[in-house]
Amino acid sequence: MRILLWHVHGSWTTAFVQGPHTYVVPVTPDRGPDGRGRAQTWDWPDSVIEVPLERLRDEDIDVVVLQRPHELALVDACLGRRPPLVYVEHNTPHGDVPDTRHPVADQPDITLVHVTHFNRLMWDCGRAPTAVIEHGVVDPGQRWTGELDRAAVVVNEPVRRGRTTGTDLLPVFAEAAPLDVFGMATDRLRVPNTRTFDLAQRDLHAAMARRRVYVHPIRWTSLGLSLLEAMHLGMPVVALATTEVTEAVPPGAGVVSNRIDVLTDAVRDFVADPLHARLIGEGARAAALARYGLSRFLDDWERLLKEVTR
Repeated sequence: MRILLWHVHGSWTTAFVQGPHTYVVPVTPDRGPDGRGRAQTWDWPDSVIEVPLERLRDEDIDVVVLQRPHELALVDACLGRRPPLVYVEHNTPHGDVPDTRHPVADQPDITLVHVTHFNRLMWDCGRAPTAVIEHGVVDPGQRWTGELDRAAVVVNEPVRRGRTTGTDLLPVFAEAAPLDVFGMATDRLRVPNTRTFDLAQRDLHAAMARRRVYVHPIRWTSLGLSLLEAMHLGMPVVALATTEVTEAVPPGAGVVSNRIDVLTDAVRDFVADPLHARLIGEGARAAALARYGLSRFLDDWERLLKEVTR
């Protein structure tokens, strides 16, 4: 099967392209948002091929995986036809929640795939057929050492996104333990007892795994893949009990709460007790492998792709 998709979400796509198909990703000379081509910082297999946007019309495409509303117009303009269409919704709705209507809600010929059950519950999907395929993660391996008595946080653009990413909570967590914040545009962050890093994806996991505990302060997001990656690494996690987190982090894998005192006490406990951190981290890894393993993710996608193309 030849699958057309745009390079939008690097971590999710890295898992998706591990399947048995050929993955066509558009490329433009400037490698802009509609033509990023192959990933530069993730490892993708040779089955991912770049095709210039203007030459897509010559490609045999069996199915298109959309991820942004305007991509449907790109399909019409660049292919001149509509193969079977799947729309992957990575995000929680914004705006008038829970009445936010999805962009493809009125298009019954497009299968709308959510990455969490919370997302499907919260979006108004109208007449669109829906499915949930939970995340899968390429296993980075058990890498936690916890040698640094610091907490790791991964968030992109924390200053611009503010309360959405829990940026206002970072000073409170930094009082419980020194923080190392990883992600894009973190250099603008000014929080006492906090360091910031913008690392290439290939270096991120090793850096995270050296920290004693992973903190997930995000209020409103689908389900941060960095949280699942931290669990795969064998890190104990401390997270807000929002959106899908209560499903992703079971008892014995970390501490999940909406009480700030409970969360900060947990950070202090993990930092002070490396053995406890190790044991809980092992539980986090086992839980992540069981629910968010790559093989389950690919099997779910294989079934759905066969359904929409038959």
